[in-house]
Amino acid sequence: MNPQEFAPEHFGWHFADGIATVTLNRPERKNPLTFESYAELRDTFRELVYAPRVKAVVIAGAGGNFSSGGDVHEIIGPLTEMAMPELLAFTRMTGDLVKAMRACPQPIIAAIDGICVGAGAILAMASDLRLATPASKTAFLFTRVGLAGCDMGACAILPRIIGQGRAAELLYTGRVMTAEEGERWGFHNRLIAAETLMDEALALARTLAAGPTFAHGITKTQLNTEWAVGIETAIEMEAQAQAICMATKDFRRAFEAFADKRTPEFAGD
Repeated sequence: MNPQEFAPEHFGWHFADGIATVTLNRPERKNPLTFESYAELRDTFRELVYAPRVKAVVIAGAGGNFSSGGDVHEIIGPLTEMAMPELLAFTRMTGDLVKAMRACPQPIIAAIDGICVGAGAILAMASDLRLATPASKTAFLFTRVGLAGCDMGACAILPRIIGQGRAAELLYTGRVMTAEEGERWGFHNRLIAAETLMDEALALARTLAAGPTFAHGITKTQLNTEWAVGIETAIEMEAQAQAICMATKDFRRAFEAFADKRTPEFAGD
């Protein structure tokens, strides 16, 4: 992928200073997802594994909302007419989007304003960091349409962010999690005024992009893979991961900068 030439059909894309900004841009419908946008987002995050020029990703929505989730007419309606094999192909495809977000080495920052529900809430959940406005409203509303709350990894990931009991309440009831609840529970890293949300998200992305990006990728990998192992295994995994980072040029650059009493300039190698 050449991030400067990449031109997706189903969402906005901007690349500058090592930061890719993904914008869900159907504001007249509160930025719903379609079959096509699901697939294109999945393919994009897969390609980011091979895009070292991209150091961090910001995902946001246009027009004062993050995303209203799966489009009722373009997704929900057609799904009611599908047979089981087609339904399973669809749910596997949407789950693959979350897998791709977790597998790409770049930190992903969700900039959340307004409506963030259904699959939109999943995109926020699957991001590494979440900044939100006081007006944000997040809901995992699958039960409202007769579905289980276990969608796209929600039953695995959400409890690890906000705790089992709180996740259970949101997934059973489909109710809105207010911005204040989201911050208090740890879903949102912090709340930011709407007019400065993107500025703050991009500032955070620039901070990450200026850091040791190879090491950031290792951190992301370990955060994800250590869920399913015991503490003894996790400590050994981290010993190996940190030894790999110690063999990088960035590690030596940091030492030399410290010795010279200057700020290190990392190159991601």
